[in-house]
Amino acid sequence: MMTSSLDRAIVVTGASTGIGRAAVASAVGNGAHVFASVRKQADADSLKTEFGEAVTPLLFDVADEAAVRAGAAQVAQALGNRRLLGLLNNAGIAVPGPLLHLDTDELRRQFEINLFGVHNVTRAFADLLGADPDRQGPPGRIVMISSVGGQNGAPFVGPYSASKFALEGYSQSLRRELLLYGIDVIVIGPGAIATPIWDKAEQNDLKRFSNTPYAKAIGRVVDYMLKQGREGLPASDVGDLVWRCFTDPSPKVRYAILRRPFMDRTLPKMLPPRMVDRIFAQRLGFPKRP
Repeated sequence: MMTSSLDRAIVVTGASTGIGRAAVASAVGNGAHVFASVRKQADADSLKTEFGEAVTPLLFDVADEAAVRAGAAQVAQALGNRRLLGLLNNAGIAVPGPLLHLDTDELRRQFEINLFGVHNVTRAFADLLGADPDRQGPPGRIVMISSVGGQNGAPFVGPYSASKFALEGYSQSLRRELLLYGIDVIVIGPGAIATPIWDKAEQNDLKRFSNTPYAKAIGRVVDYMLKQGREGLPASDVGDLVWRCFTDPSPKVRYAILRRPFMDRTLPKMLPPRMVDRIFAQRLGFPKRP
């Protein structure tokens, strides 16, 4: 039986698989109690089976503000007058496809989860992190899972990239506003991580774009991304970094965790943007600009 302490309690959203599940494992391994949000009872049962009393599952969709607030009330009752050590905003989705062929509702759904959902969760748990002066303990920290795509937009993942760019700006503003309460906000921008999201990506129905001028290019990008994803860093590396963000006495404001940091982050920043555009065009088989 794993032991845990409510004096070191965190909340993790999107805890069913991948980075969220890895963050739960790392925190529990370090003696923390984890309130882990999932959308399905089966995932809640799985967490209890693996981690026992060290985890309290929370059933809510981050887009459902009322359900999120109910989850926060459940955590508040369990904590008594304690504060949370941290909140990990991890839950997210990726809507793929060429922007010109995506309905506005699809873009809206992307932001509903990846940005507005983060806002729902952050507001609901802010008092437990330190915004409520009557609670005891040091102020907690908020860790945001962004992406390498939050600083460098790539073709056919425009909605996802846009939502992560927005999350980066949201996080920076939030960090400066929460100085009032002593609550820190830290961003993690992973590159490709080997998680089940790549199996889901392979199942995404991209055939609806087969009659568009982007059909061949989409096939190339999907093959490349699936390969990179399955060869990505293990989710446990990010889970351990999340715990470090919660406990490091002097954390950075942003961490990039990449298998190929020079190719994925440094080089695109060094090259002129038009040159990066040309590289994308060449790889995608687009015609040369006159």
